[in-house]
Amino acid sequence: MAISETTGLEAHGLNPRGSVFSNPTVSMCYSHALAREDGRLAEGGPLVVDTGLHTGRSPEDRFVVREPDSEDRIAWGDVNSPITEDCFEGLREKVVAQLESGDVYVVDAFAGADPAHRLAVRVVTESPWHALFARTLFIDPSEQELADHRPQALVLHAPSVEADPDEDGTRSETFILLHPTRAEVLIGGTLYAGEIKKSIFALMNDRLPLEGVFPMHCSANVDGEGRVAVFFGLSGTGKTTLSADPERRLIGDDEHGWGEAGVFNVEGGCYAKVIRLSPQAEPQIFRTTQTFGTVLENVVVDERGVLDLDDDSKTENTRAAYKLEQIQNALPAKRAGHPSAVVFLTADAFGILPPIARLTRDQALYYFLSGFTAKLAGTEIGVRDPQPTFSACFGAPFLPQAPAVYAGMLGEKLDQHLEATVWLVNTGWTGGPYGEGERMPITATRAILHAALGGELDDVEYRIDGVFGFGVPVDVPGVDTSLLDPRSTWADLEAYDAKARELAAMFRENFTRFPDADEAVRRAGPLV
Repeated sequence: MAISETTGLEAHGLNPRGSVFSNPTVSMCYSHALAREDGRLAEGGPLVVDTGLHTGRSPEDRFVVREPDSEDRIAWGDVNSPITEDCFEGLREKVVAQLESGDVYVVDAFAGADPAHRLAVRVVTESPWHALFARTLFIDPSEQELADHRPQALVLHAPSVEADPDEDGTRSETFILLHPTRAEVLIGGTLYAGEIKKSIFALMNDRLPLEGVFPMHCSANVDGEGRVAVFFGLSGTGKTTLSADPERRLIGDDEHGWGEAGVFNVEGGCYAKVIRLSPQAEPQIFRTTQTFGTVLENVVVDERGVLDLDDDSKTENTRAAYKLEQIQNALPAKRAGHPSAVVFLTADAFGILPPIARLTRDQALYYFLSGFTAKLAGTEIGVRDPQPTFSACFGAPFLPQAPAVYAGMLGEKLDQHLEATVWLVNTGWTGGPYGEGERMPITATRAILHAALGGELDDVEYRIDGVFGFGVPVDVPGVDTSLLDPRSTWADLEAYDAKARELAAMFRENFTRFPDADEAVRRAGPLV
């Protein structure tokens, strides 16, 4: 759609003096971005952009408006820093003034593939490539749905606007503000496009529990027999890579809901890390980096337009945004039935956890609340080396409500669907900690998951880990047996034992944050 004569922006208090490009095509977004020199066209057709200073999320610059209708359910603290309605209104005026001063791009789409639980989203931005990002990551409406589209959530995106911390109540010039009741998001001071999608995900994480739907920071796929698997994990743990399995249909790679009818994707696209992407190990995702319509963030490209996916001189957090349909075996409906496998992905930088462990129901809630992993380089500003961290529900930065709310919903789902097996899968280090050991071979992880999801591990022999208490298979077809016993991969066994006790102590110390957890869940943690 070209320039709109009746944009409906006045309903949001917006009256742009420039042109309004309503639901621009991919070609239009490309043309405008290239004309403005906001990006470059690379060999194969992707649009390559540079996000400048912000090459990852800015969690310390994220705020939630403290207002009467939502304040009692928001878990206030470091994740959900409060900001006043007056500060929100002040920054909104600045953002609106900037958007009204020139051309704007409007994208109308949906979040949520289940019609019973979807949110009509409108993104208004000053940047054509961010408009392309938004139409890529959210779900496209049909022509009729577009004609009937009535925004329920609004993102006002003006990266050129910087806050005045003294005047606006922010920490820095960068701001990502969420008003839960009005379902409005303000973004300024950062070009990093991930803030757009994660803000809507945070909003869905607040809305879906009110509708009885369990929101999940996970990828999901399904096999030919309808067996669904969901993969929880923070950025860099393998959600996107492992769910893009050529033998299974991809439902989505990052954000889902689990409702009465089953699992559904919140998004319409994928946002994958592509640093050192291998065409052999990850052929489907690699192919998207050579495709028209893909947005590549901070990927190095030479004067001939040739990409270098191995170059991390800008950031380790290089990204590709592409439509789900670019993955060959994507499921068009973006929804399927109830999971038979729930997988917790963790990148253990200590090299202690086994490549797979089977969890009981109480262990599942313990490790879900713990959310142990390593923050990988580049996913947040200032993170250069893997940092062991605990992120509740494998997604604490995106949870407006208390972790117990989401853990309780997981427990209810596991009680309702007893056929669902929960697995803890370590995609991190083996043979020693980061700096000494090696990253878990992706071929081994794929083989282990293939066996687990196919039911091949249902009746094999398990050993009980003496430190953590979960069950570890003694043998997995096609996998080096030594990998299954991480202690045996270390040259210094005493060093392993000491590090295992250290990690167990970290788990127990972290879990003191959940004093209201059931006694059975508290006892399901490390034995040491």
